Amino acid sequence: MIKEICLVIYYAFARYLPKSNAHFGGNIYKKIRYLLCKNIFEYCGENVNIQRLAFFGSGKKISIGNNSGLGINCRVHDNTIIGENVMMGPNCYMIANAHLFEKTDMPMRLQGRKETTDQVIIEDDVWIGRDVMIIGSKHIKTGSILGARCVLTKDFPEYSIIGGNPSKLIRSRK
Repeated sequence: MIKEICLVIYYAFARYLPKSNAHFGGNIYKKIRYLLCKNIFEYCGENVNIQRLAFFGSGKKISIGNNSGLGINCRVHDNTIIGENVMMGPNCYMIANAHLFEKTDMPMRLQGRKETTDQVIIEDDVWIGRDVMIIGSKHIKTGSILGARCVLTKDFPEYSIIGGNPSKLIRSRK
């Protein structure tokens, strides 16, 4: 019951508070969103920063580690695990569902959606740049950097710098 109340308060009010580094009251807005999400998520570590306009559905099966955050206006789907020390820029999207399109005798918009149980795992010390799109079930390994506007379509090794659409390995950090 507490989870549902916190979810309503978050989406009705706290989601729209100014960003966490606002000159006036930023730390208070950060704390309000954090306390609500601590009761919504499956796990929410210490010093987690949920920025304004972050959308995470029901918060079901979302786990976020210490010193990590959800960027401004990001969209995270259920069944997401975020490690520790993860930075996420604004407007990042995780897309798990797709429209059905197999029938050619009926408009695609009437065919419905394919619901998936895809899971996104983001390991520790990852930097996700602005406007990154993560498609389907992905495993982002420790120490990786996803460059701005990257469309992540596959998995890469640890300490990778990834960019482009579709995503490609730019270089290793090692």
